[in-house]
Amino acid sequence: MCEYCGCQSLATIDELTREHDAVVDLIAGVESAYAAQDVVRMAQTAREIAAVLAPHTEVEEHGLFPVMAEEFPDHIAALEEEHRRIESVLGEAAGRTPADPAWPGRLMTVLAMLRDHILKEQDGVFPAALASLSTEEWEAVEMVRSRVGTLLPAAATERN
Repeated sequence: MCEYCGCQSLATIDELTREHDAVVDLIAGVESAYAAQDVVRMAQTAREIAAVLAPHTEVEEHGLFPVMAEEFPDHIAALEEEHRRIESVLGEAAGRTPADPAWPGRLMTVLAMLRDHILKEQDGVFPAALASLSTEEWEAVEMVRSRVGTLLPAAATERN
């Protein structure tokens, strides 16, 4: 993904980006399962995506977005609404494979939206945050991350 603005030099943005990358990889797995009409595997992978997104969304919505909403209220509200739509469809697979025959199509639609959502964050929100957040605001975002953690492997979050 994006590396042109330098925002990934911040541990917080780097970790959010790594989570995006993990989700994009998982989406590819869902697409493969969809092509094979393997709804069980689609549901399993949807649960994995939801697990990665849970702490990720917390960091965004309780750390990064409140500060960004002051300057970009409509944009941030739209991103939060997308979070709810994504969570809703992924949530249909929580603990089970959905029996609704329309669910695989809904999942594919929401995952396409999720890909676009990721680009909006990486190409818009993250660079804007780099330019506008103060040290204290970044520390507040990092406090949220410390509280919620991440599902990324430990090696992926270590800084060299």
